[in-house]
Amino acid sequence: MPATAFKAHCLELMDYVRDTGREVVVTKHGKPAAKLVPVRPGSRDFIGCLRGTVTYHGDIVAPTGEVWEADA
Repeated sequence: MPATAFKAHCLELMDYVRDTGREVVVTKHGKPAAKLVPVRPGSRDFIGCLRGTVTYHGDIVAPTGEVWEADA
């Protein structure tokens, strides 16, 4: 959809995307410039959204005990 058409029908398109769940790509000079996508349920809760995604690998700044040539 060209940017000029998007500008003229922005509020209608927001309702369309919300109601249908379909995406709308906005173009400028024939090239994609933006995408209007529906909001997924539950995506508004920022606190705790990364829970369970971090892996702990131990102390990453402690000495390893490895001897380097530069230390000799």
